[in-house]
Amino acid sequence: MKIEQIYTNCLAEAAYYIESEGEAVVIDPLREPTPYLERAKRDKAKIKYVLETHFHADFVSGHLDLAKLTGATIVYGPTATPHFKAHIAHDGELLKVGKLTIKVLHTPGHTLESSTFLLIDEKGNDYAIFTGDTLFIGDVGRPDLAVKSNITEKDLAGMLYESLHQKIMPLKDEVIVYPGHGAGSACGKNMSSETFDTLGRQKMFNYALKAQTKEAFVDEVLTGLNTPPQYFPKNAVLNKSGYTDFETLMKKAQNPLTADDFEDTITAENAIVIDVRDAQTFAKGFISNSLQVGLDGQFAPWIGTLVQDLQQPILLVIPEGKEEETMIRLMRVGYENIKGYLKGGIEAWQKAQKPIDTIHSIKPIKLV
Repeated sequence: MKIEQIYTNCLAEAAYYIESEGEAVVIDPLREPTPYLERAKRDKAKIKYVLETHFHADFVSGHLDLAKLTGATIVYGPTATPHFKAHIAHDGELLKVGKLTIKVLHTPGHTLESSTFLLIDEKGNDYAIFTGDTLFIGDVGRPDLAVKSNITEKDLAGMLYESLHQKIMPLKDEVIVYPGHGAGSACGKNMSSETFDTLGRQKMFNYALKAQTKEAFVDEVLTGLNTPPQYFPKNAVLNKSGYTDFETLMKKAQNPLTADDFEDTITAENAIVIDVRDAQTFAKGFISNSLQVGLDGQFAPWIGTLVQDLQQPILLVIPEGKEEETMIRLMRVGYENIKGYLKGGIEAWQKAQKPIDTIHSIKPIKLV
């Protein structure tokens, strides 16, 4: 049995790769399929299932591309209604992967279809739970993202309480908790920097699991929630409805443009220029009206916060060698309309004698 957590700091997101006897399963994959395909190739394994804990809001999942490339079956929990071919598992359904068994536990609350996947080892022992956004380390999933006209955030919080107390907390203390996110994600408010733990420790230290009543739990989890980023519901729609395949988008985006072509495209496409260099380098010279969001740190969530339209035409100013990384990170949060990038970077722009803007910092003493 092999379990690998694939953690992406930019999104504070954890995907999982599990392999046994030449069969593999991927849980909550990111947009690009290559990391999972390479792992399966290394293990000489076939990806049998792509398991989705729910319709994600904070990133676009890679379920469709993985299924297309491998023949794997996409699996959701009960009540999910995707607009593409998928297996909708019933509560308690068992899935076989090599010598392992995965039990589907319907755990609504974060969303209505949210499910937890219980991994049962070769000896029949409950080994680990992959909780998605139901249970985090130090926190639980926020219940305000899937509100509908007839379902309030209090209703969802009450469902989450029942899910935790009826499906997860009765499991043995030694069961390992593998969540969908860690500290820095907007999917919770109190997540630990640790990315896994035992259920027993969470019963002791997770504030939400220590609530004495459902009413207290609802109050606890709904207090102190920040407004979610504007791109969250838009990503959830893509994950439910489908999207253009990753390879097609990458071929379109990998379009090097001369300074003249870059300038013409800004006007012709009404494109926004995103400059991914660090702030200090950017300040020394940049294209007028550029949006600076550095690749270091939480690049994708910041783009998702600042750029309102997922279909906004985008042009990129990128340090050499960072082109593919930048495009992947944009596509992870649903920004697919990338028109190209400035070949040769800002240096090419300056060599073409195009105008640049600069930012000059002054020390506070000079204001006196």
